[in-house]
Amino acid sequence: MASHIVGYPRVGPKRELKFALESFWDGKSSAEDLKKVSAELRASIWKQQAGAGIKYIPSNTFSYYDHVLDATATLGAVPPRYGWTGGEIGFDTYFSMARGNASVPAMEMTKWFDTNYHFIVPELGPDVNFTYSSHKAVEEYKEAKALGVDTIPILVGPVSYLLLSKPAKGVEKSFSLLSLLPKVLAVYKEVVADLKAAGASWIQFDEPTLVLDLESHKLQAFTDAYSELASTLSGLNVLIETYFADIPAEAYKTLTSLSGVSAFGFDLVRGIKTLDLIKSGFPTGKYLFAGVVDGRNIWANDLAASISTLQALEGIVGKDKLVVSTSCSLLHTAVDLVNETKLDDEIKSWLAFAAQKVVEVNALAAALSGNKDEAFFSSNAAALASRKSSPRVTNEAVQKAAAALKGSEHRRATNVSARLDAQQKKLNLPILPTTTIGSFPQTVELRRVRREYKANKISEEVYVKAITEEIRKVVELQEELDIDVLVHGEPERNDMVEYFGEQLSGFAFTVNGWVQSYGSRCVKPPIIYGDVSRPKAMTVFWSSKAQSLTKRPMKGMLTGPVTILNWSFVRNDQPRSETCYQIALAIKDEVEDLEKAGINVIQIDEAALREGLPLRKSEHAHYLDWSVHSFRITNVGVQDTTQIHTHMCYSNFNDIIHSIIDMDADVITIENSRSDEKLLSVFREGVKYGAGIGPGVYDIHSPRIPPTEEIADRINKMLAVLEKNILWVNPDCGLKTRKYSEVKPALTNVVAAAKLIRNELAK
Repeated sequence: MASHIVGYPRVGPKRELKFALESFWDGKSSAEDLKKVSAELRASIWKQQAGAGIKYIPSNTFSYYDHVLDATATLGAVPPRYGWTGGEIGFDTYFSMARGNASVPAMEMTKWFDTNYHFIVPELGPDVNFTYSSHKAVEEYKEAKALGVDTIPILVGPVSYLLLSKPAKGVEKSFSLLSLLPKVLAVYKEVVADLKAAGASWIQFDEPTLVLDLESHKLQAFTDAYSELASTLSGLNVLIETYFADIPAEAYKTLTSLSGVSAFGFDLVRGIKTLDLIKSGFPTGKYLFAGVVDGRNIWANDLAASISTLQALEGIVGKDKLVVSTSCSLLHTAVDLVNETKLDDEIKSWLAFAAQKVVEVNALAAALSGNKDEAFFSSNAAALASRKSSPRVTNEAVQKAAAALKGSEHRRATNVSARLDAQQKKLNLPILPTTTIGSFPQTVELRRVRREYKANKISEEVYVKAITEEIRKVVELQEELDIDVLVHGEPERNDMVEYFGEQLSGFAFTVNGWVQSYGSRCVKPPIIYGDVSRPKAMTVFWSSKAQSLTKRPMKGMLTGPVTILNWSFVRNDQPRSETCYQIALAIKDEVEDLEKAGINVIQIDEAALREGLPLRKSEHAHYLDWSVHSFRITNVGVQDTTQIHTHMCYSNFNDIIHSIIDMDADVITIENSRSDEKLLSVFREGVKYGAGIGPGVYDIHSPRIPPTEEIADRINKMLAVLEKNILWVNPDCGLKTRKYSEVKPALTNVVAAAKLIRNELAK
């Protein structure tokens, strides 16, 4: 029985890629240094999988930013503004597309399906001249081969690439991206021919859009694409991989009928119903890559249950045609449990990171071949039993409190218009009030202080003094810039989810459980293993201290329950909605304590609410019902004069705008600038929004500093569709990843633009 890994984390066990990228971007190391670190990471990944006994090892899964941007580079689909004149695409052009540069903005970034991974959205139109402009796929295949490892090169499928793209600026929104398929396929043929010539015997095309609700003409595009590629693919084994959800019946029929395709990969963790489709009919003589090991979470596999599933599939497709696989790329999990020195043994026994999942995949394949590792299976069963019976998982009081939530919608008693009037009387803000989203730059010195405090190298007194001084600097800077509603800059927080999880019961934390979000941006998701509650206040001390330093309103900064849930590794032994309600009650306690402490503006970030939206439309209503309800629970008990903000970023919000309105926040700040102000189109189409709203006026993920005139132009576009008395002016997101040398001039321009428009409105 063969084994397969869909993809593997590229960031490195201790974020080696992150540090190499940032050193290169800062001019502290060369391109050759970056390439050397990357080659070492790739080599270690291939050797590890080969050593574990994996037969089908992936290549071309490594990326300096994201794999869709890599596909854009391969196709030479570089927007004209980057000045690329042809040839092999180098780092300058590649990173300009990802991050922007001094003169032009970056391309749009959005979430990869319903994950916290991001990708750069291709900008396409009828005039794009597709050319084979990055030979990364074949170079990495040859690199692995030179190490003695034969791999399956992985390519973003041509149809999914187009379906994930958008019309470029100036191109009609109605332009059919699929009309570009013949041009794109011409380049794919060159790539395939190159891989063939290099000795590849398998190629994997990732076509995850097949799990979406696709119209018939989009399904037809898959048939057309692989029919066109069939002759080029002749002589190769071709795997089409899908993941993240059940595949719809019509898409399954289309997929399993494709020309020249030898194998089909399915997510059988999130795609339970796909099993029924396979049982009702699977093409004779084809391979089934069965994704039974979860690539999205960190819990140890139920090996006995997986063996049962695999044995049933074996009876359908045949022993020689069944391949044990992961449900999706392991990119979405932490790298290796071996690096965790502070997790206690009990919780550690319940977990499997990417390296352990590789072992699980191979152990399942070996067991099906008659070489079952009895000790490994026995240890797995004992760990599962331990988790199920552990008293640390269950808190009856929390479960009762969550159960009592049912039967109420938890809405504030007064409508938002009346609340805004009451808040304005108290806050006395100007028209077009300015604010930021929460975090300010995290300096090397600040990170050192936090690190030393955690390691008990400095006293609490020294730590508090250092953090207080940082808050004072941030407050003084905002007052100097004349920002209206201030933030304390979050100097005590490394991560907006980790910070809260560390103070809530039911959470566990890793030392090196890093997961790549995009480029050099890595997060360390908490592990929710049990019932959640708040033992004590979490932010009141720092928020009160910050408010004491200014007469201007100071925002209390919280992460919302849905975002904490979606940015954590969540327990899989109860519905996600139940866990979310528990977190909501904990945040509710914090909100009410902040209000009692005199904080009149409280921001409850729900940056990841859209991210968690299920991929199938039939499941949207249920998710939006409990997630929006969870947000309302957090602030239902506050006074009308307490202004509740929320923040969302880097997702397509237009299709859930009515649910956003139903959250009933007083003010929402939302990413807008990097996505070409796509958000504003929903208001042009007649959606009425009566609460405060701050569509972002500049992209904080780029080092570029937007001029005042550009920001003013954005504000005017907003005023064309939004009332001036509800509009706020703010960046797209928090400023943690930027430098003060970028933040100060950018915020100076933001405030100047707001004042410019205020003066024009006054006239």
